Amino acid sequence: MARGFQSLYATFGSGSTARHSTTTVQLTTPEDERLEEWKERDDDGDDARSDISKEDALVTTALIGTSGGELGQPEVRRRFWSSNNGKGREEDLDAIATQPSVFDDPSLADKYRPQSDWENIHRFDPNARWTWREERALVRKIDFRIMLWTCLMFCALEMDRANIKQAVTDNLLPELGLGTNDYNLGNSLFALSFLLAEVPSQLISKRLGPDRWIPIQMVLWSLVASSQFTLGSRAGFLISRVFLGVLQGGFIPTVVLYLSYFYKAHELSIRLGFFWTAMVFADIFAALSAFALLHMRGFLGYSGWRWLFLVEGLVTLMFGLLAFGLMPAGPTQTASWFRGRDGWFSPREEMIIVNRVIRDDPSKGGMHNREPITFRLLWKSLCDYDLWPLYLIGLTNHIPFGTPSSYLTLSLKNMGFSTFQTNLLVIPSQLIHIANMLIITYVSEMIGQLALVAVVPQIWCIPFLLWFRFVDTTAVSKWMVWLLLTILLGSPYAHPIQVGWVSRNSNTVRSRTVGSAMYNMCVQGGSIIASNIYREDDAPQYRRGNTVLLYIVGFNTVLYLSTKAYYTYRNRQRERKWDGMSEHERIKYISTTTDSGNKRLDFRFAS
Repeated sequence: MARGFQSLYATFGSGSTARHSTTTVQLTTPEDERLEEWKERDDDGDDARSDISKEDALVTTALIGTSGGELGQPEVRRRFWSSNNGKGREEDLDAIATQPSVFDDPSLADKYRPQSDWENIHRFDPNARWTWREERALVRKIDFRIMLWTCLMFCALEMDRANIKQAVTDNLLPELGLGTNDYNLGNSLFALSFLLAEVPSQLISKRLGPDRWIPIQMVLWSLVASSQFTLGSRAGFLISRVFLGVLQGGFIPTVVLYLSYFYKAHELSIRLGFFWTAMVFADIFAALSAFALLHMRGFLGYSGWRWLFLVEGLVTLMFGLLAFGLMPAGPTQTASWFRGRDGWFSPREEMIIVNRVIRDDPSKGGMHNREPITFRLLWKSLCDYDLWPLYLIGLTNHIPFGTPSSYLTLSLKNMGFSTFQTNLLVIPSQLIHIANMLIITYVSEMIGQLALVAVVPQIWCIPFLLWFRFVDTTAVSKWMVWLLLTILLGSPYAHPIQVGWVSRNSNTVRSRTVGSAMYNMCVQGGSIIASNIYREDDAPQYRRGNTVLLYIVGFNTVLYLSTKAYYTYRNRQRERKWDGMSEHERIKYISTTTDSGNKRLDFRFAS
């Protein structure tokens, strides 16, 4: 992705040397004058895109790399939130922030130009320049306008799919005549339905746009979630889990694709950490709300778990309705009756968002946000064997934690903790989990070693699984068991790293769309496996189950290291071929190749 294109840019050399300015730079260029013309048209209320000719929109110019002015110095250390350079002093915020890219070389620019019907084409300008002050302020604005709302929507998803853990502490299973294996079956059917819905949901989303499909999903699943108030049989329980899985499937990869419209690759990775932090906060809130809602047992003659499902489902319905107004289609499509006639971003802010993202990853201009994926493209993406190692990681990496996590509330209840103690005692592990997840995600980006950092959670869980495997937990203090469960489940969570990893190594919108769905399908497949490792005949110590989990940990450790070795090998293969080509041969390759996405010789895999 960005890594590959920046490597290519460095290989060729730019007609415009990347220099770091220490003074305020005059940013006016002929392209800026045309941008001012577009601004005036926007201010008049006209559709700027309709007034721009195709030739003007595509803006092929020999001045690329010279008339655009100097470029910003490439960031050696990626910064996520502050402007500090890591050496105790602030950088010059009025220096140019525009990073070098393939668009700065006249021999390459036209080969990577976005397609003519890309929704942001009227803001695309290879000569655009902006300062760090502008970029940092704009990223904070995107965080508030876009990222915060996606986190809140994810909270709603997590509340409705995970509140079953709180419901079972209020005697849901005995009241419906269910056993532990029925609970396992319900969790498995949910995960299977979620899994099967991933790709169809992604295809619908790519056709309608995430801004339309996500709100529709939320409204539909909220109705199913709240209808669990009326559950009265085993069949009803299982059917509700199936419908929830079908309607929630595809939500996560769709949101990841949506966020990629607004963020650079390394920015997206750390924000995915916050995205999954929202999930953990939702689990904490679910525990606290369950503490209150389960106290409604007996109100109007109904059980507390029924009120839990009803109230939290109605909250999601409210979020779903708000999402229709709070999700713009893209950075240049924020104007609406709900968001305001002028939208959330000025024309210049739109220009900065569009160009900083497309310079970071030119492949994002290859499809517009309402363009469906054909069967041929779908099949091509499914056959992308370079992503299969990441799919396998998605299948198995979380099983060692998923199994004890799904049984946490039942285990605590069986150890003698009350319903309300149980729902409060799950909170500490979630708080530790949040801190560790943010740390591990940040570290992976700072040192650029995705596989070596993502394997840390596997090593984390080994001593705890060994303890649960060999110690008689019925003969020790229940508080000791709770403490060790809390530390085990407070492990770092590598999922944000891996979702970003799939996105980076896809290198096209079509592969990113399908790849994210396939990865999440594998994750749900792992959930099905995790839900069936602890069985009734192995209770209460689950020695056989913990033995299986230890074997999976060993497999995962080898898998991570093998995946890193594979991507390193693939990169070296390409480097040998690329380095053996003359500059003329490289330009000819770029101009004539039928290779696409991560199969291009000028692309390098993240590892």
